[in-house]
Amino acid sequence: MENVKQQAFNTFDLLDERGQMLIIELMGRLVPDDVATPRDLQLHAAAMEEYRNGETVNHNDIDWN
Repeated sequence: MENVKQQAFNTFDLLDERGQMLIIELMGRLVPDDVATPRDLQLHAAAMEEYRNGETVNHNDIDWN
């Protein structure tokens, strides 16, 4: 009996390009995104700088209704 990974690859190969693109997108959404990319680090640094400069919106100033 084939293992699950091999079955998935075999099934993937049977799909047309559109189906394969849908599977790739689904897999991307299922994989945890817990690795900080250089872009993530850059955006975090910019957000922290804005916070230190008082350039953020206070939580209490937002109309949550």
